[in-house]
Amino acid sequence: MIGLVSYLVFFATIASILAIAVLGLNLHWGNTGLFNGGVVAFFGAGGYATLILGGTPQAAHLGGFGLPYGLALLGGLVIAGLLAWLVGLLTIRLRHDYLAIATFGVAVAFENLVRNAQRLAGGASGLRGFERPLADTIPPGLAYNAAFLAFVLAALIATYLGLERLIRGPFGRLLRAIREDETAARALGKSPDRIRLTAFVIGSVILGLAGALYATFYAFISPQDVLPILTFQIWAMLIVGGAGNNRGAIAGAFLIWGAWTASGWALSRFAPIEVQLYTGSIQFVLIGCVIVGMLLWRPQGLFPERLVVSQSGQTDR
Repeated sequence: MIGLVSYLVFFATIASILAIAVLGLNLHWGNTGLFNGGVVAFFGAGGYATLILGGTPQAAHLGGFGLPYGLALLGGLVIAGLLAWLVGLLTIRLRHDYLAIATFGVAVAFENLVRNAQRLAGGASGLRGFERPLADTIPPGLAYNAAFLAFVLAALIATYLGLERLIRGPFGRLLRAIREDETAARALGKSPDRIRLTAFVIGSVILGLAGALYATFYAFISPQDVLPILTFQIWAMLIVGGAGNNRGAIAGAFLIWGAWTASGWALSRFAPIEVQLYTGSIQFVLIGCVIVGMLLWRPQGLFPERLVVSQSGQTDR
């Protein structure tokens, strides 16, 4: 029984962290129409920066500043935001497929950088030597993981409420106006490029938060954690849940993460030995099939973006 509870806590923690990442992507694509193909770059920037700033001294690579966890976490968000700002300045004027290619290139470049920059990010061995917050106060094992799950859920709820307030206000209406008809928004004196850049940075900071929490939970991060498959997983979660709907984004994260873990368990349990060697590849194919199938069957997702009638009587999305 303890083993089952421990696994459920682990599952809920990872699913909640991924849900935060999906909320960030939803601000990009669902609300602003920005096709971000470089999700893992900002996710990884938050994780790597947090461990570098808060880690113990390491002779093999940069870092070991030993900052308090709150400051290290904040530093991770700042680094993710700065990376997004730099990338946004260069790419934000691109549209859809061009933006996707450019940001995907940034993600590939980031993964290659951390894999090969031994002195900067530990290279292929990744970053270790990170003291998990309050590890001396809370007993290790299930008690600590449950406490960390509560912290992650609090971060998820805060992110959800903050985004709901943002997108239901004037800024959110402006984002949707630019998404639907940029020419009309520009004719009204708005600056689509500046607004898109702002949304891009905010969403990327949220992705950085997810990466920082992920690295904190494992007290470790490596190039294997920022592979392109993570980008496709997060995109699948958003597509299944429903772009433009924050509740759908959270539901999609839990559904796809559940399907991913269940498929891995089923393949390892029931598939022949020779097939189990390709479990990872089979799961990648399944993710692709889920994305294509959902786009064909229900492109708006399980929880479509909702139309809201404002007090002025105008229909708003």
